[in-house]
This record gives sequence, structure tokens and C-alpha cells, in this order.
Amino acid sequence: MLAQSHSINTSQPPVTHFSADSCCLSIDHLSLAYAGKEALRDLTLSVPRHRVTAFIGPSGCGKSTLLRAINRLHDLNESVTHSGKITLEGQDIHAPQTNVTELRRRVGMVFQTPNPFPMSIYENVAFGLRLQQRLP
Repeated sequence: MLAQSHSINTSQPPVTHFSADSCCLSIDHLSLAYAGKEALRDLTLSVPRHRVTAFIGPSGCGKSTLLRAINRLHDLNESVTHSGKITLEGQDIHAPQTNVTELRRRVGMVFQTPNPFPMSIYENVAFGLRLQQRLP
């Protein structure tokens, strides 16, 4: 309703470019599909260090999919395929030497609804403590 009462500027906003060394996260031509159904297509994005960055858009536009891709939560779903590159502090998050647990510790995520890992509730609760080496 609010959008109807104001004129909408349909011109494209200016694109701001950041140098590679001023960015903490870079996404280069990321495409992602669930069982062949495209969810993200050829996304390129640089997130500058020490800046607040928000992903804003309507339901179903890919915001959560992008956050899951950055956190590598799609690794748990065999129907997901992706191409492109995501680097965090210059390191490819899909490189074989990437410690996924450490990545997920560094890239936090808060879910709108409960989203446990595919394990028991006890194991989900204990997961954080095990990460901090406070539980065997």
C-alpha cells in the first residue's frame, strides 16, 4: 500500500565497487539449484569489511539460499548443485582444506524458524558445546 502512494524510482541505483582487499566476502558468478530447479543465477557480490550489509527482498527471492550457500549448509543436501566461487577473507570456502566447522563458527546464521541439523535434538543441543570443546 505504501509503495502505491509514492512514486517509485525505476532507475537503477549506482553500482559501488570495492577493492578486493577491502572486502571480507566475495561471491563470483554463483549459481545454485535444488534438484535442478534454479534458485540463484550468476550472482556476483562483494561485501566490504567493517560495513553493515543487508539482503532485502520479497519472500522466495533467494536471500536465505544465499546465506546458506555462504555457510555451506547446502553440503547437507545432496540435491543441491552449485557453480561459481565464494571467498571469505581471500580463502575459497569450497577448497578441500576448508574446515567447514570453523567456517560455520565464523559465518553465523540466525534462522526465522527452528532448523536443526539432521541428527537428534540432544546432538543438536550438544553441537555448540562440542565445537567449543566443552563436551566430549
